[in-house]
Amino acid sequence: MKKLDEIMELMTDEMADFKVSVLQLKEHSKELQNMSIPITTEALEKNLNTFLEKQEAKNELLNEILKGIDKKLLHGMIIPNYILVIFGILGILMVGLLGYFGYTTKAAKDEKFEFFQMMLDSENQYQDYFSENPELKENYLHWLEAKK
Repeated sequence: MKKLDEIMELMTDEMADFKVSVLQLKEHSKELQNMSIPITTEALEKNLNTFLEKQEAKNELLNEILKGIDKKLLHGMIIPNYILVIFGILGILMVGLLGYFGYTTKAAKDEKFEFFQMMLDSENQYQDYFSENPELKENYLHWLEAKK
């Protein structure tokens, strides 16, 4: 029985605490009902406006950067100027060398042809001279053999 008394006593204490808690909840609910919370979007709009202003500033900065990139791309070249200058100089040099070597080859050919013509002319002159003086031809041939 003693246990039952203890349990009953605990239950009464709990019930009293529960009653106090319920009364407190009622008071709080009355306070909440009497309290008026204005439903305005002023703070939300203010935060949203500041966010939108920041976003617009970022977009303007981004647009300026993109315009700068577009300008650079429009004025950019696939091949840099210094490479074009180098190729131009090399082209002029190659044409000059080709002309020089072509000219020297032609000059050498002309010189060989002139020398050949001179040899033929001189041979014909010797032949004519030796046909007129056959004894000199024999002396000349002996002299050539002795020289060897």
